[in-house]
Amino acid sequence: MEKKLLKWLINTIAILVAVHLVPGILYTGDWWGLLLVAIVFGFVNSFIRPFIKFFTFPIIMLSLGLFIFVINALMLVITSSLSDFLGLGFTVNGFKAALLGAFIISIVSTLLNCLLPAQEED
Repeated sequence: MEKKLLKWLINTIAILVAVHLVPGILYTGDWWGLLLVAIVFGFVNSFIRPFIKFFTFPIIMLSLGLFIFVINALMLVITSSLSDFLGLGFTVNGFKAALLGAFIISIVSTLLNCLLPAQEED
């Protein structure tokens, strides 16, 4: 449970960094709404991303894994659409912003995960 909470907070921080650094990614809601956006982002990455990766596996292999950035950008666009539907105030304007935002979110998430102490699994 603690690991999931930390992952959620890391996603929230990564999305916040992308909002501040990428001109096409906007957040206009309250601070707690960004926590909900991170939950939506987590669900999208948990349930939709595996199917897309499965069906695009040949393209991923041919591009030597670079197509993963396109998939990550698509997950950010889907998160934006769902957040708009839920009225959370998170929007991604255009594919270029989504691609750059997905890249920044990946980097920030990786860096923050590296800072966490290693946990032993039973």
